[in-house]
Amino acid sequence: MNVDELVAIDVHTHAEVSSKGKASLDDELHDASSAYFKVEGKRKPTLEETAAYYRERKMAAVIFTVDAEHATGTEPVPNEEVAEAAAANPDVLIPFASIDPFRGKAGVKQARRLVEEYGVKGFKFHPSIQGFFPNDREIAYGLYEVIEETGTIALFHTGQTGIGAGVPGGGGIRLKYSNPLHVDDVAADFPHLKIILAHPSFPWQDEALAVATHKPGVHIDLSGWSPKYFPPQLVQYANSLLKDKVLFGSDYPVLTPDRWLADFDKLPIKDEVRPKILKDNAARLLGLTATDTPGASGSSGPSGTSGSTGT
Repeated sequence: MNVDELVAIDVHTHAEVSSKGKASLDDELHDASSAYFKVEGKRKPTLEETAAYYRERKMAAVIFTVDAEHATGTEPVPNEEVAEAAAANPDVLIPFASIDPFRGKAGVKQARRLVEEYGVKGFKFHPSIQGFFPNDREIAYGLYEVIEETGTIALFHTGQTGIGAGVPGGGGIRLKYSNPLHVDDVAADFPHLKIILAHPSFPWQDEALAVATHKPGVHIDLSGWSPKYFPPQLVQYANSLLKDKVLFGSDYPVLTPDRWLADFDKLPIKDEVRPKILKDNAARLLGLTATDTPGASGSSGPSGTSGSTGT
């Protein structure tokens, strides 16, 4: 991957369909989320189509499935398949994995194998869909131990989710699990763990900003929302205290980078901060550059309405 030639690094994209055509969401949740996000065009690109899409735009993409089989009964796109697609398209795809925390010791073993044998760079958690509190020691801490030990990244969905929106009872998906304050416990208990809080964290935006300013290893990605709906305090912190810890993410395919970037261009982001958000911060966090992560030795600082709310 030639980072210098990239326009941007999108740290939040989804593999929604396997090579066998099996989707990672059942039809009810899939159709409801498409309506919620007002998705236009093809919703289920293959991994190769995703690679071609980002290559055409001179962007790289972190890509992952979501393993929530315990709660949903639906098998995820295989992590191995995502990693193999990234290996076949190393100029544009960066593989993350997802392991249902309820897989227990088998999941911990799988996580280590995915890092050592398949080169995955991080792990996606979706507490609301997976149905667990991130700070549940019995369920999740074994996975975090492996992630911290291997130097990979833990990416947590935070805030409201578009998955289940409009379905009776929200499809059984509970929002309480995705308060970013639960991840604050994880950051305290695993001080060397690299963490990304995904999405503007409605209705807990201030909590996310507090955690990211207080815990050196915690970053925020801006995926799942059109930037025109970003809360003003998020823009303020991105321009100042968190300028080295905020990351571009789209939530492709439900929100395209084309739409996100067009709206981002209209935000009052400082000229010197804009390239940090679009590429430089992610390149450093992902180990694509030689520079250490800012704040690794310490960071401190003071502590809306959504167009979308992330997947």
